[in-house]
Amino acid sequence: MPQTRILHGTRLSGHTHRVMLFLHLLDLPYEFADSPADVRRAPAFLALNPLGQIPVLQDGDVVLADSNAILVYLAKRHAAGTAWLPEDPVGAARVQRWLSQAAGEIMFGPAAARVSARFYDTGVPPALAQALAARVLGLMEGELAARDWLAAATPTIADIACYSYVAHAPEGGIALDPYPRVRAWIARVQALPGFVAMPAE
Repeated sequence: MPQTRILHGTRLSGHTHRVMLFLHLLDLPYEFADSPADVRRAPAFLALNPLGQIPVLQDGDVVLADSNAILVYLAKRHAAGTAWLPEDPVGAARVQRWLSQAAGEIMFGPAAARVSARFYDTGVPPALAQALAARVLGLMEGELAARDWLAAATPTIADIACYSYVAHAPEGGIALDPYPRVRAWIARVQALPGFVAMPAE
């Protein structure tokens, strides 16, 4: 009997959506366990992730937290030898650069602006979130002048890590109009076979 794969998260979380999107792109079946704040405070969830954060992936006997770490795991375990996570040192480093951006400028820029506008005060000053968003979107716009994808000539987990919050940046009052290459990149991600959207509500 196959072991169960379970994704714990919420459907409006960009961090959860990264993992959900990659699972769909890899055509990996999974169960979704909705994990709002009260669930994340319960002992059963804290046994999976003592920090009480989403997403958490259970893949058989493996339990992993942190969306970017889960993307790396899925690429290594279920897409080994593919272009999703390059094996060569330069290619791997280019992907890691964007995973760091996803956890840095994107997290405290577009993601923080969206969360503050839609859910709760993140504590990130709006002016700072706007400045960080402009910085990372400008970086992306420049990088995408040379190729269609962020880290390589083909899509990688760098694109998956950055997509969700960038695509939904307008929900936080961050306009994408000044970034035509970023908007074209968003469309390319959405055209990938197996793409699944993060719901608006």
